[in-house]
Amino acid sequence: MRKMFEELDYCPTPIGALSLRRRHDLRLGVDVWEIMLGQDFLMTSHFTASEVALGRLGVAACDGDALDIVVGGLGLGYTAQAVLAAPGVATLRVVEYLAPVIEWHETGILPMGTQLADDPRCQFTQGDFFAMATGTGFDPAHSGRRFDAVLADIDHAPDHLLDDRSDSFYRVEGLRALKRNLKPGGIFGLWSDKLIDDRFLSRLSEAFPQAWAEPVTFDNPLTGRPFTQTVYLARAERA
Repeated sequence: MRKMFEELDYCPTPIGALSLRRRHDLRLGVDVWEIMLGQDFLMTSHFTASEVALGRLGVAACDGDALDIVVGGLGLGYTAQAVLAAPGVATLRVVEYLAPVIEWHETGILPMGTQLADDPRCQFTQGDFFAMATGTGFDPAHSGRRFDAVLADIDHAPDHLLDDRSDSFYRVEGLRALKRNLKPGGIFGLWSDKLIDDRFLSRLSEAFPQAWAEPVTFDNPLTGRPFTQTVYLARAERA
């Protein structure tokens, strides 16, 4: 008999105890995968619409084809999966701070199995996205390499962080530093589990010549009511 609840993995990390668990939702009749960091929900397969929208909208905003994309934050993989499903993507580099999350995708323990790991366009990089964004960049083998889009899904929102190391990233100076990793006209995308924050959108507009927010509304299966999250997008200066 299939267990109603399983903790599939548990391990300490530098920012707290990481847990992957599967439970069966009797009301909806589906299995739900959840990633926890301490008492914080990092991601649940109950809600994936906005993570998918980040990948889809981020790639759609790019110019040209043969696109090189960075995704910051791997999680259950829905943003990366949406990027790879979009037309014109040549390479995807996924930067993930927590090594066990990468291992889950490589071993196929998650719902999408090894789909991302098996795609020759996709490469996992274990590292600190925020340090890379303000340092030598996202490709350890090629310092200063630029990308068509950098899409981040790590913190809950610009004002709701997993830990303090990312605080400066969401300021104007941090966003300008991130922009150095983009090709001319390149796209920065950011996921948030909250409604549009006009204060952050103002900072984004100060750092980039063009910035906007896309609300993503979906039906919450737990409450039966619509729920809205946000994808922020910004475009670097064109050549």
